[in-house]
Amino acid sequence: MNNNNSSKQSLGASGNHELTLAVRDYECDLQGVVNNSVYMNYLEHARHEFLKSRGVDFAKVTASDIHLVVVKAELEYRASLSSGDDFTVRTQVAQEGRLKFVFLQEIVRNLDQALMLNARITTTALNERGRPFYPEKLVEKFI
Repeated sequence: MNNNNSSKQSLGASGNHELTLAVRDYECDLQGVVNNSVYMNYLEHARHEFLKSRGVDFAKVTASDIHLVVVKAELEYRASLSSGDDFTVRTQVAQEGRLKFVFLQEIVRNLDQALMLNARITTTALNERGRPFYPEKLVEKFI
């Protein structure tokens, strides 16, 4: 078991991004399972690593007045992770409509490949005036 805070990332055979992490004790609630809100942190971290793996630095993008924001999060909890569990967050992205991008993510426990969570995270890019727009040179890096 991987009980430290390190992570391993790779691109899956189909081009999906995979990030391997381990549950830390403090992420669990009194029931001994990962608190439901913590899964959002796992998903967000995996999305940032997905972008980084494609040459997109989130901080630099923001500094250039392109703001990538979540507009909708749909999570389907299937089972619970516990302290010390190693797990993988799989991420892929698709364009939806003219201005939205959907990150399809799943969290799988490595021990038995059990699906813990499915997520559909809808995002968009906002310009310096807070208006949605299509940053073509950025998008071509991850779509």
